[in-house]
Amino acid sequence: MLLALAGCNSDSGGPATATFLKGGRDAFEARIEKERGTPVVVNKWASWCGPCRLEFPFFRKQAEKRKGDVVFIGVNSNDSRSNAEQFLKEEPVPFRHFEDPRLEIAAAMNAVQAFPSTAFYDSKGKLAFVHQGGYPSEDELAEDIERYAR
Repeated sequence: MLLALAGCNSDSGGPATATFLKGGRDAFEARIEKERGTPVVVNKWASWCGPCRLEFPFFRKQAEKRKGDVVFIGVNSNDSRSNAEQFLKEEPVPFRHFEDPRLEIAAAMNAVQAFPSTAFYDSKGKLAFVHQGGYPSEDELAEDIERYAR
C-alpha cells in the first residue's frame, strides 16, 4: 500500500506525488535490483537534518532533469513518519522514499553515520560511491551523478 503525500502530477512538469514505498532493507535491495540497467541515486535524509533540507531542492531539480535516465530514491532514516510527511509537503520531490527508522537500509548502502548521505549505484546495480554529508550546490551533486551514476 502506498501513501500519497504531496506534489503535482508529473505530467504537469512539476514534482510528482511523493510516496513511501512498503518494506525495509529487503524491499530496498529488491528495488535496486529491479532498476538494473539504469543508474540509481539514493538520498538518505531526515526532516530534522538541516543539511538535508538545504540539498533537497538540488535533488528535485536533478531528478526532474534526468527523468528516464537516472532513478532517484529517498530513504528517510531515524525520523518519525509524521515529521517526514510534513517535510515532503514542504519540499516535494518527484521520487519515492523508503522509511528506515532503524538505519537498516542506511547500513545496506554504507551510509549509517552521516546525515545526509547519498549512494550512487551504477547501471549494473553495484554500489559505486557514497557521499557522506550534504551537497553545498546542485553543481556538485550533478558532477557526482555524472561521475558515479553510469
